[in-house]
Formats: sequence, structure tokens, C-alpha cells
Amino acid sequence: MFGIGMQELVIILILALIIFGPGKLPEVGKAIGKSIREFKQASRDITESVSGDDDEVKKDDEKKA
Repeated sequence: MFGIGMQELVIILILALIIFGPGKLPEVGKAIGKSIREFKQASRDITESVSGDDDEVKKDDEKKA
């Protein structure tokens, strides 16, 4: 997991708790999760778009041959 061990992960979580506080931490986690989901969806859309373009090029090449 990105070369981060369990001890480092615990330290990061404790620091996040100290910086953001227990009231704000769920909101921060939710925002990060939403951002990651949106990024994955955008990546998936781009991949499908590029794959679709490749399929169209192959079909055009087959028609010419």
C-alpha cells in the first residue's frame, strides 16, 4: 500500500485527528472519498472513450482492406 506500513498509517491518522479534530474528521474523510470516486469515474470515462476511438479506427481499417 504505497510503501506505508501500519505504524506510519497510525501516525498519519493520529495527526489528522489532532489537526482536524474529531468533529471535522468525518467531513474530511467524506470529501476525500468523494474526490477519489470522481477521479476514478473520470479515468474510466477517458479509458472508455479512448477504447471506443480505437475500435472505430479498426473498423475503418477493415472497411478499407
